[in-house]
Amino acid sequence: MADGANFTFIESESVEGGGNTEDAPPPRKKMSKTRKAMLLGAAGIVAKLALGAGAFLYFTAAHYVTTDNAYVGAATAQINAQVSGQILDVRVEDTQSVRRGDVLAIVDPEDAQLNLARAEAEYRRTLQRVRQYYAQEASAAAQLRARQAELARTGVDYARRRALAQTGAVSGEELTATRAAYEAARANAVAAEQNLEAQRALTRGGGVENHPEVASARASMQTAHLALERTTIRAPIDGIVTQRSAQVGQRIEVGQPLMSVAPIQEAYVDANFKEGQLAHVRAGQPVELHADLYGDRVTYHGRVEGLGGGTGSAFAVIPAQNATGNWIRVVQRVPVRIALDPAELAQHPLRVGLSMEARIDVRDQDAPSGFAH
Repeated sequence: MADGANFTFIESESVEGGGNTEDAPPPRKKMSKTRKAMLLGAAGIVAKLALGAGAFLYFTAAHYVTTDNAYVGAATAQINAQVSGQILDVRVEDTQSVRRGDVLAIVDPEDAQLNLARAEAEYRRTLQRVRQYYAQEASAAAQLRARQAELARTGVDYARRRALAQTGAVSGEELTATRAAYEAARANAVAAEQNLEAQRALTRGGGVENHPEVASARASMQTAHLALERTTIRAPIDGIVTQRSAQVGQRIEVGQPLMSVAPIQEAYVDANFKEGQLAHVRAGQPVELHADLYGDRVTYHGRVEGLGGGTGSAFAVIPAQNATGNWIRVVQRVPVRIALDPAELAQHPLRVGLSMEARIDVRDQDAPSGFAH
């Protein structure tokens, strides 16, 4: 019985084991269905992403052109020496903000002061000389009138004696003397008239102040005065001082660069777009920009102002020689000038040369291509 019991127990276990073996296939079918469901879900996600990307490209991306090849620019004013001399004082440093008219540096004014004094003296002397011209003209006119009166008197005397000479009342000698006096008076009148004309040639010009000699002397005096003013070097615009090279005691010559002033409040952006992006770009289109300085938290708003006259390679110091045999096609870029909002610039100042990202909304196609204004 014990053996039978054991046999029965073992047989029941084998039956149970056999039952587990017959039930194994259903879990594999369940796993196959799960895998198909996962694959279908993944395919659906990919399809949705593709559809979303296509919709984005059609409704949004197709209406914008973007580039990160953009930089801040400004019409920087270079401060050059306008007179030669020694620098006595430099009143600004790099990074200092200045206003138009602020004193930047002072050049020794002594030479300019001496030149101005000399020019003023020459101007006064010229005035005296020209006034003499007018006085001499008046004297020449009076002398001419006297000579003309003398000519008239001697003419009458000569005519009277010539009439009396026919009756024998006047001797031939007296007639000859009267005729000689008349001829001399006529010659004196002609000389006086020519002298007056010569004096008038010196006074033509509409008065003493408008006389050419006076005008020339006055211009020389004003030039000397201007040279004296230029010994005080002032800022021509508002901005930030950069590249200061002027030093106290330095001897400078005319045209020598001393520093620059960058008008950051008038900054603009030159965005270099690829040639294939420019087909729909027009003047006046709105632009959104971000500076690396502030990141995405600050957005600038601008307008397209114009398109550069050529690509950067065309105006390079050594332009590309595309006619050579080793030519390689390279996508070119054209600078697009973008004006910025002054209020936004005042709130978030920029500096010349900073990197920018620009995105132009090209939906407005009213303006002609080529950025005509």
